[in-house]
Amino acid sequence: MKQISILGCGWLGLPLAKALLDKEFAIKGSTTSDEKRSILEKASIKPFVIDLGTEAIQGDVHSFLEGSEILIIDIPPKLRKENSESFIDKIKLFVPFIEESGVTKVIFVSSTSVYGKSSAEGEVTENTLLEPETESGKQLVETEEFLHSNTKFKTTVLRFGGLIGPDRHPITSLVKKVNTDANAPLNLIDQKDCIAIISEIIKQDCWGETFNAASPMHPTKKEYYSKKAVEFNLPEPQFTSEKTMTYKIVSSAKLEHILNYTFQVAIT
Repeated sequence: MKQISILGCGWLGLPLAKALLDKEFAIKGSTTSDEKRSILEKASIKPFVIDLGTEAIQGDVHSFLEGSEILIIDIPPKLRKENSESFIDKIKLFVPFIEESGVTKVIFVSSTSVYGKSSAEGEVTENTLLEPETESGKQLVETEEFLHSNTKFKTTVLRFGGLIGPDRHPITSLVKKVNTDANAPLNLIDQKDCIAIISEIIKQDCWGETFNAASPMHPTKKEYYSKKAVEFNLPEPQFTSEKTMTYKIVSSAKLEHILNYTFQVAIT
């Protein structure tokens, strides 16, 4: 039975781990708190409490990686708080452990925020110039490049669009404010597609690539969120006609072609 280590068993990592267990992989998963160990154990995931810092890593990383050929890194940069830490420094501290292990293949969960708001208007592909405006986006770009440059393992980067799914939907916050960019096309992806895409990368042994991953359907903000407000029994969100950013459509054509992938959840 092949084994996979998942660094970060949170909103996406935990259901991903369960899906891979169903495909008969053995899974080691990490969490940052002792309280969540039991959740992983109950799901038949071998749990490890690992906390990445910029100067030290807490937890038994060697055992976490031991015996795994594949590592999935699914930990978001935490840069919005006053006590935020450098994400790239954490990854640089972690990489020597990967090099010393038997891991030869890495999936890094990134974001379409690497393109920024002013990268381009219209279709955005993996070849579009990266001009992130947020600190998070900048550090994701640096992390992508750092992992790709390592010759000890092959990394496939997934740039996910806005994540939606169980217990995670922007409509709950949008109804509380007046929103701009009503006509902006949305670049969203459902949790089910995230899991299915990662599973296909593993199944097809597709490494050393960078993929955009967002639904090929791009309704406008006003169209989509007005519809969702009705479904969630919430007040209709308010929009102005003000345009504050360039309108981009993130293309997943490369992923669809190379993996022969068809998106499962329609974003309409």
